[in-house]
Amino acid sequence: MSDSTSAIDIEKLTSLCKRRGFIFQSSEIYGGLASTWDYGPLGAELKRNVKDSWWKAMVWERDDVVGLDAAILMHPDAWRASGHLENFTDPLVECLQCNKRFREDHIDSVTCPECGGELSDPRLFHMMFKTHMGPVEEEAAIVYFRPETAQGIFVNFSNILTSTRKKLPFGVAQIGKSFRNEITTGNFIFRTREFEMMEIEYFVMPGEDEPVHEQWMQDCMNWYTDIGVTPENLRLRKHEDEELSHYAKATYDIEYKFPWGWGEIQGIANRTDFDLKAHMTMSGEKLTYFDEASGQHVIPYVIEPSLGVDRAVMTLLVDAYTEEETTAASGKTETRVLLKLDPSIAPIKVAVLPLSRNEKLVPLAKSVYDNIRKSRLIGGNVQFDDAQSIGRRYRRQDEIGTPLCVTVDFDSLDDDCVTIRERDSMNQKRVSIANLAGEISSLLIGN
Repeated sequence: MSDSTSAIDIEKLTSLCKRRGFIFQSSEIYGGLASTWDYGPLGAELKRNVKDSWWKAMVWERDDVVGLDAAILMHPDAWRASGHLENFTDPLVECLQCNKRFREDHIDSVTCPECGGELSDPRLFHMMFKTHMGPVEEEAAIVYFRPETAQGIFVNFSNILTSTRKKLPFGVAQIGKSFRNEITTGNFIFRTREFEMMEIEYFVMPGEDEPVHEQWMQDCMNWYTDIGVTPENLRLRKHEDEELSHYAKATYDIEYKFPWGWGEIQGIANRTDFDLKAHMTMSGEKLTYFDEASGQHVIPYVIEPSLGVDRAVMTLLVDAYTEEETTAASGKTETRVLLKLDPSIAPIKVAVLPLSRNEKLVPLAKSVYDNIRKSRLIGGNVQFDDAQSIGRRYRRQDEIGTPLCVTVDFDSLDDDCVTIRERDSMNQKRVSIANLAGEISSLLIGN
């Protein structure tokens, strides 16, 4: 990555994302819809790789976490029990001169940060999106788009316990869309109103929650560094008492050093037994765990690692964005832009590039491409790229973060070998086509 993320121009990154097919402004042909974004072909691959990496690390590689995919729409009483109907609000102030609105806790001045005008007194703004279920738009038909995925796990606690026969401690993981009617949005995909979350509710015996909380903080930090995030750009920050959520005993944020400063990318909260107790009270159903050692029914405590997929994607893009000064064959100094994405999450793992569109080269290049694409050793998307000069294609693949390029040249017709070029070092290696898939697999894992 570049020497300092503070040097990265977010507008430059946004432009790259649009130009190369990572992220588009939603409804752009109609002027766009504020704070909504569409993931293009490369963005969809990157986002999927991030989710797959998290699921692999947090579910498949553990024997104490299972998965769930709960509905977005829930019974309104679920949100009444969780406290969202009463407490899910932000303080809103409005400029009396330009009429722009802001979260009071996000501005540092007593006047409008846009025009300097006088601000109104703060009022509470409810952040849940609501709609109506059924043919009649009446009060009794109101339902809400979930602002988090956690409650779907809590209301299914007994179902999961009965069907999996898990013993404490165990967790339930979920990836899904959430919606928050934020007052202020911005910084590209950092703060939006529609986003995807990856959450775990990890149930533990009361009294065993604090060491488990500590362990989850370390496990979560490790996941970021495992997928290539620079450790020096990550930190843990403990919530002060006055900023704790109503359900939390303690919360820590994982923050990343963005161009505008440190920003939260994940929360790891000790929710105690608040949620299960609240749903028991509201529903009248028992949400307890029978502890065989004590012969008693207990209400577990909950540790919650929770992060947004979109913020994880933005963290990776910012951290990977690099500009390097290189010298061209002509002796001219050029700027090489590349995304130093870890191979595990790069949207394209390998690009196959025929040296030219010569009729003798293309059939062999297509054959190499097909063999790599179908190989089980690669485990990711492979691209065929024959447009423009080979130098421009290398630069294009650098810019989208492709770790390896395979070039098929005229010598390949005689020696059955191709050249592998590595993105970060630009080193090149001649490899036989027969051993190509294994060599690529080894390089991807070794990077």
